[in-house]
Amino acid sequence: MSDPSAPKPRATRMDAADRRELVLDAAMRAFARGGYAGTSTDAVAKEAGVSQPYVVRMFGTKVELFRLVFQRSVDGIMAAFDAVLAAGPLDPDDDSTWANLGSAYADLVADRDLLMVMMHGFGAGSVPEIGRAAREGMGAIYGQIRAGTGCSEDQARQFIAHGMLLNVLMSMQALEHPNDSAGLHEMTVCAFGTNLVPADPG
Repeated sequence: MSDPSAPKPRATRMDAADRRELVLDAAMRAFARGGYAGTSTDAVAKEAGVSQPYVVRMFGTKVELFRLVFQRSVDGIMAAFDAVLAAGPLDPDDDSTWANLGSAYADLVADRDLLMVMMHGFGAGSVPEIGRAAREGMGAIYGQIRAGTGCSEDQARQFIAHGMLLNVLMSMQALEHPNDSAGLHEMTVCAFGTNLVPADPG
């Protein structure tokens, strides 16, 4: 039985950096669900368990908050690729190079929140700050692949184009709904391979 006269443990206060990360984590979840246009700073505040004025004080505007969350997704992709590229030297004509990069990418975007924030960011490209971040992010990934593998422009383009196809298929939940369209299921099997997708719908 505890001693009622014993001093109670003091609650640990979160420092500013931890609170910032908490709000960014909440913003990732909220923006993933509602997109940029459909998510308010109030929705982010509720997700984080803080007040809306607190979110505004910390990040200023919704567009800046979304930009930071979108940048997180880009940074995550580049970090995943860096881990593979660090094992080099890599041969761009060896299929295993692309398989290893592709596997790292697929593992990362299995996080649906990260995937959807990235897709929402591309879709909100008409918002100047978001469009600039999306263009810079895609350019940085392309440059990373070119420099890290020594591949040709066309090889880098094909790899990124395949990644975007995976994004679209996962965002529409093609893997989870193989019976909705035989044609789409066939394309999904082709894109992901039979290890991840059952060969016969139904």
